[in-house]
Amino acid sequence: MSQWRLNMGDERGGVAVKTFVVGAAIVVVLTIAGSAAADNVMVTKAPPPSSVPTDFNWTGFYAGGHLGYAWGSSNWTGPGASGSLDLAQTVDTFAETGSFFEGLQAGYNYMLPNRVLIGAEIDASFPAFQNLAGISIGGISNFTSPTLGPVSYSETVLSSGTVRGRIGYAPGSWLFYATGGFAWSYDQLTLTQLASGTADKPFLWRLGWAAGAGVEVPVAPHWTARLEYLFTDYGTSGVLFANAGQRFNSDFSLQELRAGANYQFGNDPLAAVAAPAMPETDRINFHGQTTFVWQGYPAIRSPFAGPNSLPGSGEGRDTFDATLYAGVRLWQGAELWVNPEIDQGHGLADSHGAAGFPSAEAYKLGDNYSYARMQRYFVRQTIDLGGETQKVDADINQFAGSQTANRLVLTVGKFAVVDIFDTNKYANNARSDFLNWSVVNAGTFDYASDGWGYSYGAAAEWYQGRFTLRGGIFDLSVTPAGGVSPTGADLDPTFDQFQLVGEIEERHELWGQPGKLKITGFLSRGRAGSFQDAIDLALASGQPANINAVRMYTSRPGVSLNLEQQVSENWGVFARAGWADGNVEPWDFTDIDRTVSAGVSINGKQWGRPDDTIGIAGVVNGISGVHQAFLNAGGLGVVVGDGQLPNPGLEQIVEMYYSYALSTTSRLTFDYQFIANPAYNTDRGPVNVFAGRFHAAF
Repeated sequence: MSQWRLNMGDERGGVAVKTFVVGAAIVVVLTIAGSAAADNVMVTKAPPPSSVPTDFNWTGFYAGGHLGYAWGSSNWTGPGASGSLDLAQTVDTFAETGSFFEGLQAGYNYMLPNRVLIGAEIDASFPAFQNLAGISIGGISNFTSPTLGPVSYSETVLSSGTVRGRIGYAPGSWLFYATGGFAWSYDQLTLTQLASGTADKPFLWRLGWAAGAGVEVPVAPHWTARLEYLFTDYGTSGVLFANAGQRFNSDFSLQELRAGANYQFGNDPLAAVAAPAMPETDRINFHGQTTFVWQGYPAIRSPFAGPNSLPGSGEGRDTFDATLYAGVRLWQGAELWVNPEIDQGHGLADSHGAAGFPSAEAYKLGDNYSYARMQRYFVRQTIDLGGETQKVDADINQFAGSQTANRLVLTVGKFAVVDIFDTNKYANNARSDFLNWSVVNAGTFDYASDGWGYSYGAAAEWYQGRFTLRGGIFDLSVTPAGGVSPTGADLDPTFDQFQLVGEIEERHELWGQPGKLKITGFLSRGRAGSFQDAIDLALASGQPANINAVRMYTSRPGVSLNLEQQVSENWGVFARAGWADGNVEPWDFTDIDRTVSAGVSINGKQWGRPDDTIGIAGVVNGISGVHQAFLNAGGLGVVVGDGQLPNPGLEQIVEMYYSYALSTTSRLTFDYQFIANPAYNTDRGPVNVFAGRFHAAF
């Protein structure tokens, strides 16, 4: 779908890059395995500076991640033309584009008795998601060719890496080093003849050298932080644009400023001093995860199809992501969290074809090549208000410590609305439990988000006795994602379009077992289209219903109920029900105006597998009559739109999964979903969706 800038790069050369990504994932898994062996990794307690040993031993293997910003230039020549590309792209924090990158590294250090260090390192970096011009780290030139007329020439980086040596000196606990070695880059070049729209998009491996310098320092047991400058030069290379019959040559050089963190394997002098030095609090916290999902379905009944349909021939797709959760305490009760992530892949039909889409690990945008995202960065302030003191264990985006039962929690920054609202113990995390969109959240909860599910905003939570009140305000996308909306995946930089969310939670015991009941409401305010207006315009013009053409500033409300109830220590049940205004198009989630879901989660303790889980859930999704008429008139929704809908019906879904624990930190899940009447269309389907998921975390 062009409106979401999907398929940024074709499949040629993708096997090699995907193979490299798998290798990078193995590095992450090895890091996880090593981290799991250290008892103090889950709570990384940074010692006071006076406790850091002055003879810190850097010898050993390490692995970690980095993020940074790149700039540089590329001088090109072609038949009768020449120019230069500025490779620096401004970072757009609302679209998450620009010439920033993230990556992984691993290496080995050996420290000599005189504290001179020698070592070797290998790394791979992945740029941000491409902007509307198809550029990440790269540039574009528009010029007039003597033979082709007006043309556009561009180059962008798809991935890059280095193999380098390091030499340094470590006075005390600090390490100062120089580095240099081999560099590679895998790029895509594009030559577009603007008059005809004909485009050539060859790929190019560039090989060169890298040199730089950096400083690194221990910050927590087994963990070090670094700042590094790197210059890479790839010399001059050329490609032939076959359709144009022309060859272009260009050089390519980059400068990078990187910040990173490394986990040092083996014994760590900091571990011995950290525990007694700070027994009650942790100051720095690192966690990570990686998830791979393959999902597919065989051929289905499909007498007709539209732009947003599941292919009738069947399909298989995969997604991969790796996330670092880095936190630091700012002051009493305050925490800063940053979650850089590397993503790759697409959902089935590029995340279209069913309102209850079968994988919440698939976003509305995707790429065949790994790309960088900064999914979350936020500050959380907890203010204790009294009551029973509760112990809090270190976890993802959570420090170990304590809090009182009555408290006020304020969160400001970029995060997912569903990090705080509509949560459920048994159905809320596509990386560990159910996969279907309308199971992990109420399908009618049209929460504000970009194409990956995150938004800028602020939320407040007031815990008092058995109740919690929550409220928040969040940024909507530039345009709702339905129809042809090229900016539907980007957040509104003006904050003129916003969403208010409120929730009340009641905690109780039923037959001696804990449970929760939540009521969540939202009100979206922004430029959205009325289905009836789109239908009226279609009747007058004789064209398919176009929701983009009738948007005006309006409101869309919705409300949902959310129940979780533990029945015994081995199993629990959950249910959700929701309603949203079916006269106005949804903004940022999916095409559901009515929903009811329920399910059960069963722990494997009773058959000797206490870390295994079985989940079973059912969902019924519906839309309003005018929403059905809009789709029948050829309208396109957020994720559905078969071109017509002559025989609408309720979308019905059953999902079952078995999560098998491979270890305390990794698990393999088998998932099956049956979808009747996908996209509310009784003439298509049913769809039998099979999935396998690997997830590891530390």
